[in-house]
Amino acid sequence: MLTLFTIPKPFRGHIAVIQRNAIRSWTLLRPACEIILFGDDEGTAEIAAELGVRHVPNVARNEYGTPLVNSIFEAAERAATYDLLCYVNADIILMNDFMEAVQQVSGRRRRFLMVGRRWDVDIKRSWDFGRPDWKEQLRTYVIRNGKLHSVWGIDYFVFPRGLWQNIPPFALGRLVWDNWLIYRARSLRIPVIDATYRVMAVHQNHDYAHHPKGEVGVREGPEAKHNLEIAGGYDHTFTLEDATYILTPSGIKLDLSRLGRHLYTSQILFPHLRFIVKLIRSVTEVSRPLRLRLGLTLSSRRFRHHEL
Repeated sequence: MLTLFTIPKPFRGHIAVIQRNAIRSWTLLRPACEIILFGDDEGTAEIAAELGVRHVPNVARNEYGTPLVNSIFEAAERAATYDLLCYVNADIILMNDFMEAVQQVSGRRRRFLMVGRRWDVDIKRSWDFGRPDWKEQLRTYVIRNGKLHSVWGIDYFVFPRGLWQNIPPFALGRLVWDNWLIYRARSLRIPVIDATYRVMAVHQNHDYAHHPKGEVGVREGPEAKHNLEIAGGYDHTFTLEDATYILTPSGIKLDLSRLGRHLYTSQILFPHLRFIVKLIRSVTEVSRPLRLRLGLTLSSRRFRHHEL
Protein backbone atom coordinates (compact mmCIF):
# COMPACT_ATOMS: atom_id res chain seq x y z
CA MET A 1 0.00 0.00 0.00
CA LEU A 2 2.64 2.55 1.07
CA THR A 3 6.39 2.95 0.54
CA LEU A 4 8.17 4.79 3.36
CA PHE A 5 11.61 6.16 2.57
CA THR A 6 14.28 8.10 4.44
CA ILE A 7 18.02 8.66 4.67
CA PRO A 8 19.38 8.17 8.19
CA LYS A 9 22.33 9.93 9.77
CA PRO A 10 25.32 7.81 10.85
CA PHE A 11 24.30 5.36 13.58
CA ARG A 12 26.43 6.67 16.42
CA GLY A 13 25.54 7.39 20.04
CA HIS A 14 22.10 8.77 20.85
CA ILE A 15 21.11 9.31 17.21
CA ALA A 16 21.57 5.57 16.65
CA VAL A 17 19.11 4.84 19.46
CA ILE A 18 16.38 7.16 18.22
CA GLN A 19 16.76 6.17 14.56
CA ARG A 20 16.45 2.51 15.49
CA ASN A 21 13.32 3.40 17.50
CA ALA A 22 11.83 5.21 14.52
CA ILE A 23 12.54 2.57 11.89
CA ARG A 24 11.44 -0.21 14.21
CA SER A 25 8.09 1.54 14.70
CA TRP A 26 7.60 1.69 10.92
CA THR A 27 8.06 -2.06 10.63
CA LEU A 28 5.10 -2.49 13.00
CA LEU A 29 2.67 -0.38 10.97
CA ARG A 30 -0.38 -2.17 9.65
CA PRO A 31 -1.07 -2.62 6.82
CA ALA A 32 2.64 -3.38 6.48
CA CYS A 33 4.69 -0.82 4.54
CA GLU A 34 7.63 -1.15 2.22
CA ILE A 35 10.57 0.67 3.87
CA ILE A 36 13.59 1.96 1.95
CA LEU A 37 16.68 3.35 3.67
CA PHE A 38 18.88 5.46 1.42
CA GLY A 39 22.54 6.30 1.87
CA ASP A 40 25.75 4.59 2.85
CA ASP A 41 26.41 6.27 6.19
CA GLU A 42 27.71 4.22 9.09
CA GLY A 43 25.24 1.60 10.28
CA THR A 44 22.57 2.07 7.59
CA ALA A 45 23.23 -1.20 5.77
CA GLU A 46 23.39 -3.06 9.07
CA ILE A 47 20.10 -1.73 10.45
CA ALA A 48 18.40 -2.43 7.11
CA ALA A 49 19.56 -6.05 7.25
CA GLU A 50 18.62 -6.40 10.93
CA LEU A 51 15.09 -5.08 10.48
CA GLY A 52 14.49 -6.65 7.08
CA VAL A 53 13.99 -3.43 5.11
CA ARG A 54 15.38 -2.35 1.74
CA HIS A 55 18.66 -0.47 1.39
CA VAL A 56 19.70 1.75 -1.53
CA PRO A 57 23.23 3.07 -0.84
CA ASN A 58 23.79 5.52 -3.68
CA VAL A 59 22.38 9.07 -3.50
CA ALA A 60 23.68 12.33 -4.92
CA ARG A 61 25.34 14.71 -2.47
CA ASN A 62 26.55 18.32 -2.58
CA GLU A 63 30.11 19.51 -2.03
CA TYR A 64 29.61 19.28 1.76
CA GLY A 65 28.58 15.64 1.56
CA THR A 66 24.92 16.41 2.35
CA PRO A 67 22.31 14.33 0.49
CA LEU A 68 20.19 16.19 -2.07
CA VAL A 69 16.41 16.15 -1.72
CA ASN A 70 15.69 15.85 -5.44
CA SER A 71 17.99 12.83 -5.75
CA ILE A 72 16.30 11.00 -2.86
CA PHE A 73 12.75 11.67 -4.07
CA GLU A 74 13.58 10.66 -7.64
CA ALA A 75 15.34 7.49 -6.48
CA ALA A 76 12.40 6.62 -4.22
CA GLU A 77 9.93 6.89 -7.09
CA ARG A 78 12.11 4.61 -9.22
CA ALA A 79 12.59 2.04 -6.46
CA ALA A 80 9.15 2.05 -4.80
CA THR A 81 6.88 -0.94 -5.19
CA TYR A 82 3.78 1.08 -4.36
CA ASP A 83 2.28 4.14 -6.02
CA LEU A 84 1.75 5.85 -2.68
CA LEU A 85 4.95 7.13 -1.06
CA CYS A 86 5.98 8.87 2.14
CA TYR A 87 9.22 10.61 2.96
CA VAL A 88 9.69 10.66 6.74
CA ASN A 89 12.62 11.86 8.81
CA ALA A 90 14.54 9.04 10.45
CA ASP A 91 13.88 10.26 14.02
CA ILE A 92 10.07 10.09 13.80
CA ILE A 93 8.14 7.29 15.50
CA LEU A 94 4.86 6.49 13.74
CA MET A 95 1.87 4.52 15.00
CA ASN A 96 -1.24 3.11 13.40
CA ASP A 97 -3.10 6.43 13.54
CA PHE A 98 -0.72 7.41 10.74
CA MET A 99 -1.84 4.50 8.54
CA GLU A 100 -5.47 5.20 9.34
CA ALA A 101 -4.98 8.79 8.19
CA VAL A 102 -3.25 7.65 4.99
CA GLN A 103 -6.11 5.30 4.19
CA GLN A 104 -8.67 7.97 5.01
CA VAL A 105 -7.08 10.52 2.67
CA SER A 106 -6.08 8.20 -0.17
CA GLY A 107 -9.60 6.78 -0.19
CA ARG A 108 -10.99 10.24 -0.91
CA ARG A 109 -8.29 11.83 -3.07
CA ARG A 110 -6.21 10.70 -6.04
CA ARG A 111 -3.73 13.60 -5.95
CA PHE A 112 -2.84 15.13 -2.60
CA LEU A 113 -0.06 15.97 -0.18
CA MET A 114 -0.60 14.89 3.43
CA VAL A 115 1.57 16.57 6.06
CA GLY A 116 1.37 17.38 9.76
CA ARG A 117 3.03 18.79 12.84
CA ARG A 118 5.18 16.65 15.09
CA TRP A 119 5.41 16.18 18.85
CA ASP A 120 8.88 16.91 20.29
CA VAL A 121 9.92 14.78 23.25
CA ASP A 122 13.07 13.49 24.92
CA ILE A 123 13.61 9.75 24.52
CA LYS A 124 17.00 8.60 25.72
CA ARG A 125 16.69 4.84 25.44
CA SER A 126 15.43 2.13 23.14
CA TRP A 127 11.66 1.94 23.34
CA ASP A 128 10.22 -1.43 24.35
CA PHE A 129 8.25 -2.39 21.26
CA GLY A 130 7.81 -5.90 22.66
CA ARG A 131 5.19 -4.68 25.11
CA PRO A 132 1.65 -5.17 23.82
CA ASP A 133 0.73 -1.70 25.10
CA TRP A 134 3.80 0.12 23.73
CA LYS A 135 1.68 2.56 21.71
CA GLU A 136 -0.50 3.50 24.69
CA GLN A 137 2.58 3.92 26.87
CA LEU A 138 4.22 6.13 24.25
CA ARG A 139 1.14 8.32 23.81
CA THR A 140 0.85 8.86 27.54
CA TYR A 141 4.54 9.70 27.80
CA VAL A 142 4.39 12.18 24.91
CA ILE A 143 1.28 13.95 26.21
CA ARG A 144 2.89 14.33 29.65
CA ASN A 145 6.37 15.29 28.53
CA GLY A 146 6.19 16.41 24.91
CA LYS A 147 5.34 19.59 23.05
CA LEU A 148 3.61 20.14 19.72
CA HIS A 149 6.07 21.70 17.29
CA SER A 150 5.37 24.92 15.41
CA VAL A 151 3.76 25.03 11.96
CA TRP A 152 7.21 25.53 10.39
CA GLY A 153 8.48 22.00 10.94
CA ILE A 154 7.25 19.28 8.59
CA ASP A 155 8.67 15.79 9.09
CA TYR A 156 6.58 13.59 6.82
CA PHE A 157 5.11 13.94 3.33
CA VAL A 158 2.61 11.44 1.91
CA PHE A 159 1.98 11.73 -1.81
CA PRO A 160 1.19 9.65 -4.93
CA ARG A 161 3.88 8.72 -7.41
CA GLY A 162 4.46 11.39 -10.05
CA LEU A 163 3.34 14.33 -7.91
CA TRP A 164 6.72 16.08 -7.90
CA GLN A 165 8.61 17.45 -10.87
CA ASN A 166 11.78 19.51 -10.91
CA ILE A 167 12.49 19.65 -7.18
CA PRO A 168 15.54 21.92 -6.73
CA PRO A 169 18.74 20.32 -5.39
CA PHE A 170 18.06 21.26 -1.77
CA ALA A 171 20.45 20.11 0.94
CA LEU A 172 18.51 17.66 3.10
CA GLY A 173 18.28 18.46 6.80
CA ARG A 174 18.81 22.18 6.29
CA LEU A 175 16.12 24.85 6.22
CA VAL A 176 13.47 25.66 3.63
CA TRP A 177 13.14 22.50 1.51
CA ASP A 178 10.16 21.14 3.45
CA ASN A 179 8.39 24.49 3.32
CA TRP A 180 9.04 24.73 -0.42
CA LEU A 181 7.31 21.40 -1.00
CA ILE A 182 4.10 22.80 0.49
CA TYR A 183 4.46 25.91 -1.66
CA ARG A 184 5.02 23.76 -4.75
CA ALA A 185 1.98 21.60 -4.10
CA ARG A 186 -0.19 24.68 -3.59
CA SER A 187 1.16 26.28 -6.78
CA LEU A 188 0.12 23.12 -8.68
CA ARG A 189 -3.37 23.33 -7.12
CA ILE A 190 -2.81 20.05 -5.32
CA PRO A 191 -4.82 19.69 -2.09
CA VAL A 192 -2.54 19.94 0.94
CA ILE A 193 -4.06 18.14 3.91
CA ASP A 194 -2.94 18.82 7.48
CA ALA A 195 -3.23 15.61 9.52
CA THR A 196 -1.85 17.07 12.75
CA TYR A 197 -4.93 16.30 14.81
CA ARG A 198 -5.25 12.74 13.49
CA VAL A 199 -1.60 11.68 13.65
CA MET A 200 0.76 11.75 16.61
CA ALA A 201 4.14 11.87 14.87
CA VAL A 202 6.71 11.54 17.65
CA HIS A 203 9.94 13.44 17.08
CA GLN A 204 12.71 12.25 19.40
CA ASN A 205 14.81 15.27 20.36
CA HIS A 206 18.50 15.16 19.47
CA ASP A 207 21.53 17.39 19.25
CA TYR A 208 23.26 18.59 16.07
CA ALA A 209 26.54 16.77 16.50
CA HIS A 210 26.24 15.46 12.95
CA HIS A 211 27.18 18.95 11.68
CA PRO A 212 30.70 20.32 12.35
CA LYS A 213 29.22 23.64 13.50
CA GLY A 214 26.23 22.23 15.33
CA GLU A 215 22.79 23.82 15.18
CA VAL A 216 24.15 27.16 13.94
CA GLY A 217 25.71 25.39 10.97
CA VAL A 218 22.45 23.67 10.14
CA ARG A 219 20.25 26.76 10.44
CA GLU A 220 22.54 29.58 9.34
CA GLY A 221 25.31 27.97 7.29
CA PRO A 222 25.92 28.24 3.54
CA GLU A 223 23.70 25.25 2.76
CA ALA A 224 20.71 26.85 4.46
CA LYS A 225 21.33 30.09 2.58
CA HIS A 226 21.64 28.22 -0.70
CA ASN A 227 18.39 26.37 -0.02
CA LEU A 228 16.60 29.69 0.46
CA GLU A 229 18.10 31.07 -2.73
CA ILE A 230 17.09 28.16 -4.96
CA ALA A 231 13.64 28.08 -3.34
CA GLY A 232 13.04 31.58 -4.66
CA GLY A 233 13.08 33.43 -1.34
CA TYR A 234 10.82 33.57 1.68
CA ASP A 235 7.66 33.98 -0.39
CA HIS A 236 8.08 30.35 -1.42
CA THR A 237 8.46 28.98 2.11
CA PHE A 238 4.98 27.93 3.17
CA THR A 239 4.03 26.43 6.51
CA LEU A 240 1.34 24.06 7.74
CA GLU A 241 -0.92 27.10 8.04
CA ASP A 242 -0.95 27.03 4.24
CA ALA A 243 -2.52 23.57 4.07
CA THR A 244 -5.81 23.82 2.22
CA TYR A 245 -7.63 21.27 4.37
CA ILE A 246 -7.43 19.58 7.76
CA LEU A 247 -8.07 15.93 8.52
CA THR A 248 -10.52 15.12 11.30
CA PRO A 249 -12.04 11.81 12.46
CA SER A 250 -15.13 12.62 10.42
CA GLY A 251 -13.38 13.58 7.21
CA ILE A 252 -11.39 16.12 5.23
CA LYS A 253 -12.55 19.61 6.06
CA LEU A 254 -11.96 23.18 5.05
CA ASP A 255 -10.64 25.28 7.93
CA LEU A 256 -12.19 28.71 7.58
CA SER A 257 -9.87 30.18 10.19
CA ARG A 258 -7.09 29.97 7.57
CA LEU A 259 -8.91 31.97 4.90
CA GLY A 260 -7.05 35.17 5.76
CA ARG A 261 -3.72 33.44 5.25
CA HIS A 262 -4.92 31.83 2.01
CA LEU A 263 -6.05 35.20 0.74
CA TYR A 264 -2.57 36.59 1.33
CA THR A 265 -0.72 33.67 -0.27
CA SER A 266 -3.02 33.51 -3.30
CA GLN A 267 -1.30 36.58 -4.73
CA ILE A 268 2.05 34.78 -4.36
CA LEU A 269 0.77 31.62 -5.98
CA PHE A 270 -1.21 33.34 -8.70
CA PRO A 271 0.14 36.87 -9.37
CA HIS A 272 -2.69 37.65 -11.80
CA LEU A 273 -5.04 37.66 -8.80
CA ARG A 274 -3.23 40.46 -6.96
CA PHE A 275 -5.71 43.15 -7.95
CA ILE A 276 -8.69 41.03 -6.86
CA VAL A 277 -7.01 40.16 -3.57
CA LYS A 278 -6.22 43.81 -2.93
CA LEU A 279 -9.84 44.73 -3.64
CA ILE A 280 -11.17 42.03 -1.29
CA ARG A 281 -8.80 43.11 1.48
CA SER A 282 -9.83 46.74 1.13
CA VAL A 283 -13.52 45.83 1.30
CA THR A 284 -12.83 43.58 4.27
CA GLU A 285 -11.07 46.38 6.13
CA VAL A 286 -13.98 48.75 5.47
CA SER A 287 -16.51 46.23 6.76
CA ARG A 288 -14.43 45.12 9.75
CA PRO A 289 -16.03 47.48 12.32
CA LEU A 290 -19.47 46.22 11.34
CA ARG A 291 -18.37 42.60 11.56
CA LEU A 292 -16.89 43.21 14.99
CA ARG A 293 -20.10 44.82 16.18
CA LEU A 294 -22.11 41.84 14.95
CA GLY A 295 -19.63 39.38 16.43
CA LEU A 296 -19.06 37.75 13.06
CA THR A 297 -15.50 36.39 12.85
CA LEU A 298 -14.15 33.63 10.67
CA SER A 299 -12.46 32.05 13.65
CA SER A 300 -15.76 31.51 15.45
CA ARG A 301 -15.91 27.94 16.71
CA ARG A 302 -19.43 27.63 15.45
CA PHE A 303 -18.46 28.18 11.83
CA ARG A 304 -14.87 26.99 11.86
CA HIS A 305 -15.08 23.75 9.89
CA HIS A 306 -16.99 22.92 6.74
CA GLU A 307 -17.25 19.31 5.62
CA LEU A 308 -16.25 18.65 2.01
